[in-house]
Amino acid sequence: MLPAAKQYPLKTHKNHIPAPPGVPFGASIPPQPPATAMTTYLWTPPTPPSLPVHGSDAHMPVSRLFFVARNYHAHAAEMGSPVDKSTMRPAYFTKSPHALVLSGATIPYPPGTENFHYEMELVVALGAAGFRVAAEDAPRLIYGYAAGLDMTRRDLQQQARAEGLPWSLAKDGELTAVCSPIVPMPGAVLSQGEIALEVNGAARQHSDLSRMVWSVPELIAALSHYYHLQPGDLIYTGTPEGVGPVQPGDRLSGRIAGVAEVALTIAPPEAPAP
Repeated sequence: MLPAAKQYPLKTHKNHIPAPPGVPFGASIPPQPPATAMTTYLWTPPTPPSLPVHGSDAHMPVSRLFFVARNYHAHAAEMGSPVDKSTMRPAYFTKSPHALVLSGATIPYPPGTENFHYEMELVVALGAAGFRVAAEDAPRLIYGYAAGLDMTRRDLQQQARAEGLPWSLAKDGELTAVCSPIVPMPGAVLSQGEIALEVNGAARQHSDLSRMVWSVPELIAALSHYYHLQPGDLIYTGTPEGVGPVQPGDRLSGRIAGVAEVALTIAPPEAPAP
């Protein structure tokens, strides 16, 4: 039998920083600032995005912006990409925080496109964390809802799709994720209700939430298998048929029955730099 190994006390340097949980002893750890040190930035960081909460003075800090593609059969058909729920999963894309803009804003017609489209959508605001959540448990993540617009450079999207390229330039534009204030509805699941949009007073989109291919709980559950969902995440749940172009001077007005209204005005393009 081998003799028991002799134990030696571990000696550490006075400036030794203990390894974080899960990091093996001896692994390289970058120097950490003292707990009381304040970070000095090269320039002022942007204000964290947030949205007002209906009936409250508080704002909801916004974390990430998720969008669902082709979640109404009629819209998928008009885009030339039918959906078969039995063989497909929900398709998602994201937008950066700089895309978020509050309802009622006026935005310039964006550069790089000649076919700027509206898409009216129900927005789900998450108020709890979740990872690999079952659909039946997904409602516990819901904080509330809003009415939103996913504004899209359609010509760039069609070009990207034809060439097998990402949709970033088409979808992730500045000021293209329009959202109303958040209406608190903790745990509520919206499965029906009118969704509609008018441009200059003329009806352009009209459908019902019951026509979504994947329900709100199904969308949350599917997304949670790819991301650790967090409070403040927004999920735009897809648009019905009737999407179309806007021009400078157009005024958009949309609504989700029992939730909220959303409005947007399109201004002329920004003048080029001299």
